[in-house]
Amino acid sequence: MSVKEPTQPEPGVAVPDPALVVLVGPAGSGKSAWAAARYRPLEVVSSDQLRAVVGSGEHDLDASADAFTLLDQIVAARLRRGLTTVIDTLGLDPARRRGYLELARRHGLASVAVVFDTDPAQCRRRNRARDQAVPAGVLDGQLRRMRTAVADIPGEGWDLILPAGQADPAHPAGSAHLEPSHTPGARSAAREQRRRPVRLGFVLQLSRFGWDGHPAGPAGWLAAVAGNAAEAGLQGIALMDHLIQIPQVGRAWEPIPEPWVTLGMLAGLQPDLRLGTLVTPVTFRAPGIVAKTVATLDALSGGRAFCGVGAGWWAREHAAFGLPFPPAPDRLDRLEAAIETLRALWQPGTKAYTGQRVSLPETTCYPRPASPIPVIVGGSGEKRTLRIAARLGDGCNLPSDLGELEHKLAVLREHCLRAGRDPAEVEITVLDVPVIGRDREHAASLVEQLRGRTTAAVFARRHHAGTAADHIGRYRLLAERGVTTVFVSLPDLAHPDDVLRLAPVAAAFA
Repeated sequence: MSVKEPTQPEPGVAVPDPALVVLVGPAGSGKSAWAAARYRPLEVVSSDQLRAVVGSGEHDLDASADAFTLLDQIVAARLRRGLTTVIDTLGLDPARRRGYLELARRHGLASVAVVFDTDPAQCRRRNRARDQAVPAGVLDGQLRRMRTAVADIPGEGWDLILPAGQADPAHPAGSAHLEPSHTPGARSAAREQRRRPVRLGFVLQLSRFGWDGHPAGPAGWLAAVAGNAAEAGLQGIALMDHLIQIPQVGRAWEPIPEPWVTLGMLAGLQPDLRLGTLVTPVTFRAPGIVAKTVATLDALSGGRAFCGVGAGWWAREHAAFGLPFPPAPDRLDRLEAAIETLRALWQPGTKAYTGQRVSLPETTCYPRPASPIPVIVGGSGEKRTLRIAARLGDGCNLPSDLGELEHKLAVLREHCLRAGRDPAEVEITVLDVPVIGRDREHAASLVEQLRGRTTAAVFARRHHAGTAADHIGRYRLLAERGVTTVFVSLPDLAHPDDVLRLAPVAAAFA
């Protein structure tokens, strides 16, 4: 199915996230209800609540000055850290609005004014229903000031002004939705996926192994992960091939099992999952041994193996295990020779083979693969690695960042054309390390759990933190750029049930 048609805009308004969001409206206009329906409590800075902190209660007007001093400090601190900040005050003071707007600009955050130009009669009815109503004369003054604010705000320079109809939670057009700023257009893309779905495969990449304390031990943990991967609708499981846990994932003493042994165990557990590595460095094993290993896995699994290969990059693990770590040009030469060796030993027959880099006196390698084994070239180096993928790979594995992906795809296509190969013959896969929360609160808690010394805003942007619904649109945008498979590595994977959070994503592209 073609996926090149442009997506249509989604009804409602996409509110950027993170952003400064200033609510503007009189008492009873629906500001707090609107914010509570969309944001976490800690993201909303309320003058009423701060009056209760520094005074005797939310209606302690004598505490207003102290409450606003504290509010301004909180807003400044959150914006400095790049965090979404919703200011829940009347918002009717133009000087305060301008000050908040300047802060947002200074710290590079989008600025949103949400204008609650609610019917005055409705504001009065809501006010009268409160336990402690705002005096009628005070509310009348707020309503008059609101008319001035509605006239002034369009000229103040806000990035987005959300008008009354879409701000009012009771209004049928009140479908304003948050859209992560790391993927503009994701919401409309998700809607397009619902209207005109395209296929996209998802493979779980296992990079961390949280089997410590599992009642059934390592094997039981792996079996549960595989079962949940199948239940979630994933197409397969890929394992990292490292000798020591890499610092991007965890600590050196955390478990990182030998992948091909582990994949052999998994082959007998789930009959439908594709199995392979992402990726095997050509410096770890002789290419012929890799060919024998992968062919055996393919035969035992009924044709479900794939082989990710790369040049290797981490000197430490080579030194620790007594393996040579030649310079990058030599490792890339080995990568070309390794792919050639794999092809030679997987072909029919036992005849001698002489190729560009490899000569073998015979190609006796049994059992033969049950089906053609895809070779996925990992790495995105533009001069050599992508040229190797264009010439020799069945697929390549690229970064999932949309901007970087588009650039790498252009380079890959150019290498394919120079090699006389149709670019469509090279399957495009990406490695994605997303934070996927059950809801907004859970996604934020995962960011806080995982970020280490990285700021929350930077970590959330780097890992596209959000809910499954947020990620569906992003993956649609990847599919529109030609991606066929996403290797998903959950940075918080500990319990096997964590895998099930991928189910809504896989279902959207099944």
